[in-house]
Amino acid sequence: MPKRTRGFREQLLEDLTDQAEAAHYVNAAAEDSEEMFLVALRDVAEARQMAKVANEAGVAREALYRMLSEEGNPRLDSLWAILNAVGLR
Repeated sequence: MPKRTRGFREQLLEDLTDQAEAAHYVNAAAEDSEEMFLVALRDVAEARQMAKVANEAGVAREALYRMLSEEGNPRLDSLWAILNAVGLR
């Protein structure tokens, strides 16, 4: 009999399409560390389609992936553009 469960990542990305859930997720990650903040913001961007977020933020999709990696180091104006593109402040 097949399993009828969903993966954690799949459920997380679905949950992050909700604005309030995404805000809580990013805030909790920001309290942990800068690296976790960037990873959480990347999860939110993935939930809202990276290409669309990159386009709205005015950056290349590949650059968005690099900026939001654990080793990423986005400029402040890029970070604001990404936050605005996903609807967060």
